[in-house]
Amino acid sequence: MKRGFLFVAIVFLLSVGTTAFAQTALPGMPAVTVTTANDGAQTYSVSLQILLLMTALSMLPAALLMMTSFTRIVIVLAILRQALGTMQTPSNQTMVGLALFLTFFIMAPVFNDIYKTSVEPYLNEQVPVQQALASAEAPIRKFMMAQTRENDITMFATIAGKEQLDTPDDVPLTVLIPAFVTSELKTAFQIGFLIFIPFLIIDLVVASVLMAMGMMMLSPMIISLPFKIMLFVLVDGWAMIMGTLASSFYAT
Repeated sequence: MKRGFLFVAIVFLLSVGTTAFAQTALPGMPAVTVTTANDGAQTYSVSLQILLLMTALSMLPAALLMMTSFTRIVIVLAILRQALGTMQTPSNQTMVGLALFLTFFIMAPVFNDIYKTSVEPYLNEQVPVQQALASAEAPIRKFMMAQTRENDITMFATIAGKEQLDTPDDVPLTVLIPAFVTSELKTAFQIGFLIFIPFLIIDLVVASVLMAMGMMMLSPMIISLPFKIMLFVLVDGWAMIMGTLASSFYAT
């Protein structure tokens, strides 16, 4: 009985204390305030801007994967490792790191445009956050439009019921992003197919030689692996792959 009374008393004190804290502290903390200027522009409070920024940062990995060159690069590197037959070499961490830094190299002009036209004016309090976001959209939209096939845009626009698209600026991001990802997947597999052919020929030649010699029980992969590595090193394969991937974006 005493324990029950004590528990009720503690809950009552905590509730009273919480209510008193809310009444004294919350009025002094304008978490959400919107100020409307004379020209109709709205300015949000700093706390609300921080909340929006943290929400945007949570979407940053998805944006990096789906709106940059990262998708094409990491798929091509994965197909290259499969064609070489080196199993887990290079490791997943090495391939992702290589794809990430090559993405930064390729996307550097786009990121510089975003910083000059959006981030820098916003930090200098020259433009509101809405105009900064609109300015940041233009460079990334231009990059994605240059890499996206027209038939992919048409397909997703038809599905979304937005067939009246006269100019590239009329394409909404909800249509452009999935069309861009689809085009990147197709391009990545096309490049991967061309990479796979010479290594496949080596596997076929080695398998034919072993069969002709009667070595049926010996795995052709064990014999062909050093030849594939030697061929890849002799032709300076890493430089060719990295250069081809970078030029495939700059060419457009």
